[in-house]
Amino acid sequence: MENDQAKSLRERLKTLRTQAKSIAVMSGKGGVGKSNFSLNFSLALQNAQKRVLLFDLDIGMGNIDILIGESSRLTIVDFFNKNVSLTDIITTGPNNLDYISGGTGLGTIFRLSEEIFQRFIQELEPLFNAYDFVIFDMGAGISEDSLRFILCVDEIIVITTPEPTSMTDAYAAIKHICVNHETMPFSIVVNRAFNRKIGDFTFNRLAQTMKQFLKREVTLLGTIPDDSTIMKAVIDQKPFLMYQPNCHASKAINKIANDFINRQSSIDVEDAKPFIAKLKYFFMKGR
Repeated sequence: MENDQAKSLRERLKTLRTQAKSIAVMSGKGGVGKSNFSLNFSLALQNAQKRVLLFDLDIGMGNIDILIGESSRLTIVDFFNKNVSLTDIITTGPNNLDYISGGTGLGTIFRLSEEIFQRFIQELEPLFNAYDFVIFDMGAGISEDSLRFILCVDEIIVITTPEPTSMTDAYAAIKHICVNHETMPFSIVVNRAFNRKIGDFTFNRLAQTMKQFLKREVTLLGTIPDDSTIMKAVIDQKPFLMYQPNCHASKAINKIANDFINRQSSIDVEDAKPFIAKLKYFFMKGR
């Protein structure tokens, strides 16, 4: 029997005609707090009255369920292996945030049969009419398969920390994308900064390197402090934004979300081609 959540979403799809902006959240390496950012950023956008779908694409190693202390009834694996619809695998999490769990047991969605991939496209497309933002929490690093997916989004948020290895890996990932997409907008979030000065220094080093070697400008979306509340929230399996709304990290993520929303109206999108259209092109091209 169809669950109430899926039924409600299908009713929304009949009336809504917005076009969600697609955001890929990525990092050059693992362990920099990428998924934790994706979750709390999504919740902050939701608090600002935006409709958000968080899509965990770190297939097989997804952390969203773990971070919120819930086990999704269905995951993206069920879509591909059990023919379950995308609307049925959307789970409502904390603060009524809609998300799709990455699940386990599936290596990649980027090497599918044409039949399955077409079904994925057909079911994903109407979801973009039901949300303001679709946020893809990507796996760490970039594979040749995932690259085509990343190149289709409207904007990329790169998470780094002040550690030199994290910065180097973030630059390598950005460089890989720039080679294939000359106009992709990037934003940087510096996570685990001991203070604002270190956050600014980290961003400026990365920005200067990009400008010198890639001839590209980049935006600082924000800095998240190295707040002990984050680890406590992770241990208790709750988003830190809800665990302690007034902690330094929560204030930072709210500012990042508000600045992000305010910036959207001023962005000049050179490539206005819809995400789904680009996805069809890149994946059919690669077959």
